Order: sequence, then C-alpha cells, then structure tokens
Amino acid sequence: MGTVYAIANQKGGVGKTTTAVNVAACIAEAGFSTLLIDIDPQANATLGLGIAKDTEPNVYDVLSGRCTLEEALADTAIDNLRVVPAHPDLAAANTELPREPGSETRLREALAGTRGEFDYILLDCPPSLGPLTVNALVAADRVIVPVQTEYFALEGLAGLLDTLALIQRELNPRLTIAGMLLTMHDGRTRLARDVEREVRAHFPALVFDTVIPRNVRVGEAPSYGRPVTHHDPHCVGADAYFEFAKEVVRAGART
Repeated sequence: MGTVYAIANQKGGVGKTTTAVNVAACIAEAGFSTLLIDIDPQANATLGLGIAKDTEPNVYDVLSGRCTLEEALADTAIDNLRVVPAHPDLAAANTELPREPGSETRLREALAGTRGEFDYILLDCPPSLGPLTVNALVAADRVIVPVQTEYFALEGLAGLLDTLALIQRELNPRLTIAGMLLTMHDGRTRLARDVEREVRAHFPALVFDTVIPRNVRVGEAPSYGRPVTHHDPHCVGADAYFEFAKEVVRAGART
C-alpha cells in the first residue's frame, strides 16, 4: 500500500508546490509509481506538470462526490507519474465542506480504493489550515513541512504543529511528521545561515539533511509546465531535489 505524504505549511511562498512537483517527478523517475493530488485552488502543481487548470474531472469533483478518484486521474509527460488536477472552483470547497458532517474524511475515503496502485502519493496543500488542508492531513500518513530560510521561518510553525497534534488526536492517529525541508536557501547570506541553525536547534530530529537552494532554474520550470529535473536536470536545484527524493524514499523504506 502506498505511503501518503501531505506537503503542508499555512505560510505561502515557502516552496510547497515546487517541492510537491519536483519530489513527485524524482520519485517517479526512480521507478516508483507515483500520484500527485493537487488540492490547492490555485492549481499551480497542475500547471507545473503541463496540465490545464480547467481539466475535468478534477479533485473538486472527487471531494463533491461527482466522480471517483480513479476517474479523475490524469497522465503526465513523466513515466510513472499521474496527477489528480485542481480547479479554481475548488475554492468553493472551503465553504461547502464544513457544512457537511464527516466531510474532513472525504479525501481519505476517496483514496481507499487507489492507495494500492501507487508506491507514493503526494498531496499539495493550499497555504492555509482550512478544510482542504485538514482533508489532506486526515488522508496522509506523513507530513513534509517546507520552511523558507528567511526571517519569518518559525512564524506559524507552532500553529501548524498544534493543528497536526489535533488531527493526530481526533482524526488520524497514524499521522506523523516526516520532517521539515529548508527551502529557498541562500548560503551566501548570514540571515539564511542563522535561520537554518535556529530551525535545526529548535527541531533537531525533524529537519531533513537536504537543503533546497535558491535557483533561477527552479523558478523558471513551472512556466514551461515541467519540473526542474526536466527543465534543467543538471542545475543545483535539480540536484537538491534528487537528493531530497532519496531521503524521502529511504525514510519510507524504514517505516
């Protein structure tokens, strides 16, 4: 049965979608069957894999009960990687889901018949702790938390950890934190080095070894509808995501 990872942090602009797209691509290219589910109404992960954000059916149809998750699967240009696309209308789910009892388990229930078909399933969450992110955390086995190495890196982490503890206690006792991934790191600046040191000091057992550097190629890749590992597979950003994907696979093998 596949391992489900939620990529989550309520702070925007920290590299959640970039991480989801590139890690999914790297794991798939290593030969593992991989599924990326885009549950962010911005649909950036969908666009980042070259799929139109008005594709139907999509994850909104799944959460609304209009189709099964299997029916919403879309192919990508990458072998072993499939995606369930997002749609801008998914924003309506933030108001619709809380009105329905038990709606926080919609995604978990939708995944029940599909998990066995994939080795890894990644959930790209929106930048909030709203109903869509809660659905992802209830469905997930593990959480990867991207953390930007800038001044506000630790801001909001306490709230996220409190939310994870609540989900563990009330809805998903199997949920664990896979780790925090330091992103957009500029090792030339003292600030970035100080933030990395502080995060590692606060969470010594929860920070991945790999650090994702600031890299122009990583920022360019989505405009071409492809992960950086296809846009420029030899750049430092691609190398870092390859190394991080290895960490994820190794961690999964130990569980």
